[in-house]
Amino acid sequence: MKKLNLIDGQWVAGGGATPNINPSNTADVIDEFTQADKAQVETAIAAARRAFPKWALAGVQQRADILDQIGNEILARKEELGTLLSREEGKTRPEGIGEAARAGYIFKFFAGEAIRAHGELVPSVRPGIDVEITREPVGVVGMITPWNFPIAIPAWKIAPALAFGNCVVFKPADLVPASAWALAEIISRTELPPGVFNLVMGRGSVVGAALVSSPDIDAISFTGSVPTGRNIARTAVETMKKVQLEMGGKNAQVVLDDADLDVAVNISLQSAFFSTGQRCTAASRLIVTEGIHDRFVEALGKRMAALTIDDALKAGTDIGPVVDQSQLSQNLDYVKIAQDEGGKLAAGGQRLTRGTEGFYMAPALITETTPAMRINREEVFGPVASVVRVKDYDEALAVCNDVQFGLTAGIATRSLKHAAHFKRNAQVGMVMVNLPTAGVDYHVPFGGRKGSSYGPREQGAYAREFYTTVKTAYVQP
Repeated sequence: MKKLNLIDGQWVAGGGATPNINPSNTADVIDEFTQADKAQVETAIAAARRAFPKWALAGVQQRADILDQIGNEILARKEELGTLLSREEGKTRPEGIGEAARAGYIFKFFAGEAIRAHGELVPSVRPGIDVEITREPVGVVGMITPWNFPIAIPAWKIAPALAFGNCVVFKPADLVPASAWALAEIISRTELPPGVFNLVMGRGSVVGAALVSSPDIDAISFTGSVPTGRNIARTAVETMKKVQLEMGGKNAQVVLDDADLDVAVNISLQSAFFSTGQRCTAASRLIVTEGIHDRFVEALGKRMAALTIDDALKAGTDIGPVVDQSQLSQNLDYVKIAQDEGGKLAAGGQRLTRGTEGFYMAPALITETTPAMRINREEVFGPVASVVRVKDYDEALAVCNDVQFGLTAGIATRSLKHAAHFKRNAQVGMVMVNLPTAGVDYHVPFGGRKGSSYGPREQGAYAREFYTTVKTAYVQP
């Protein structure tokens, strides 16, 4: 049965529907999902506006109980939800279950945040006057989420928005509506008042554009590509919206001569290729000093050859398919571009066939690259990693920072001196020492610098910076 939009507490059909295809098996249609038009988006926004005054003043215990209920159900159903996620997005079932669990924990975390008081009472410089600094919800928040984390990223936007008293109009990625719909269905069965949370599925050019341009949306939280993010920022400023953008990455994993080789290979393998490399935190640049370079490349190539690339739901699969044909074609194009510019394809890089028709690709390792090559400048968003040989730590750090992005970076080293220097001088929002670049806890801030992020951080207590606005009140008793 076709899945519908959730608007003002009611399930509503759109003007059409699109099938949701399993990238591991293109013959498997998960379901059909309705497509909202501009009028439906406007109806959802109006419902959120009507619901906001009452929800903004709702008791914190009410908000906390609702968020905790959502988190508990997600955790109780994590295997079911994780399997659905893997079926529609293509990451392995264990990864899907892990992501579903993370979403549950995010809701439970923000159930606690709903109750925690955030404010100050300070004396004025004028005797006998007090100053109260409080936080209030920002209003109606439009949310546009990507396809690569179809339940975790919606969770870390929706949960803090509701916790701090905002209303939500949520547009999931058109490629992966099933996980978003399942989350919306869970939310719909709570005591959340109608209109506080709305789900509008459909194309970005229709639904996303309507959210961004509406004068009745107070804030936009977006995760996706750099060009789209920049367009959103330009449009949003016309109606003075608050904007939070998480965009691209060209993350580096630095490997120094003194690194433990097994550790370096293991974290590089995970960073570059797990979740089919479809993570904004994936390390697509492996910057390796010359003393360990050849041993590292050989060892990494052997580990790559042992990986099992197959159906995401099969037991024993290490890496599932790419999300769709368009992404697969882009990945393969970048492999060829890298070779044409002088890179050497040391492992993988070709399309694979399996028992079912799907978008399978052997992870690619490209060596003999230079920082100026496109493969080291542009985000690929697939299981494609390039190796840059450098002389020493200083050159490694310089190459690491010499890109337009600044989301995350890692270093493999036994040197406390180099680790400490790297933490301070890597021009990124998140640094990993002897750990994969991908993988951030749900209770700490997520975000980057330069072209990777714009606006306040996501996740953890820092989420209140975006989802609330500060009020200062002067009181003379």
